[in-house]
Amino acid sequence: MKINTIPQNEIICVIIYTFIAFLLMAFVLILFFYFSRIKIVKNEIEKRFLESKHQKSLLHSVIKTQEDERKRIAQDLHDDISSKLNIVSLNSHLLLTPNLSQKEITEITNNIINLTKKTLDNSRRIAHDLLPPVLEKFGLDAGVKELCLEFNSSKSVSVKYENFISFNDNNDEQKHLHVFRILQELMNNSLRHGKASSISILFENEDGINYCKYSDNGIGFDTTILDNKKGLGMKNIESRISFLNGTLNINSEINKGTQIIFNF
Repeated sequence: MKINTIPQNEIICVIIYTFIAFLLMAFVLILFFYFSRIKIVKNEIEKRFLESKHQKSLLHSVIKTQEDERKRIAQDLHDDISSKLNIVSLNSHLLLTPNLSQKEITEITNNIINLTKKTLDNSRRIAHDLLPPVLEKFGLDAGVKELCLEFNSSKSVSVKYENFISFNDNNDEQKHLHVFRILQELMNNSLRHGKASSISILFENEDGINYCKYSDNGIGFDTTILDNKKGLGMKNIESRISFLNGTLNINSEINKGTQIIFNF
């Protein structure tokens, strides 16, 4: 019986070709992973660039909001406080005028009393705008209740507020102030721009995370239009959400109101 043997040179050729094939496959895989890695790194760089750009945009909006707030406070102090104190000062000097009748003294004194009362009222309003005393003394729940009461008293909008969270941590004052300011901005937007007649605010905890669910019945807006979501008001809200390390979800359609959910 004759056994066929494969020549040694053919075996060597097969081994060489197999080795070359493995080398080519390895080379192709290396190239594949190399270019895949480049693409991943490039996408990561682009993502970080966009995040950095977004953070800069948020920071810019925060700075602009702060500057606008400073200008508003300065204007209020100048118009409402300084001007009235000047008139009080003038009236006080009038009392030094010789030979004033009792009627004139009474009239000047009443003017000083009325102007002083208005100045005190305006100073309280400015202080309230800076930091609502109810929020500082009694916490977020009481602050939001007072905010809803103020909007309800305008008779132009009805606000429903429900809270299923216990706010007992005094260390969260800064966080609660951000939540309060976000609600202020949202309610002002609903009233001025959304033309809403009804607003709903719900605080609840899901899986250990606090959520605020906000909705109105206003005219809504098209969320696919970037400018609608990137106005100064929304940037201000986004910047506060960023400080809270939270997320913001906006759902709105034309003539179907707006629904917003954020966690804090």
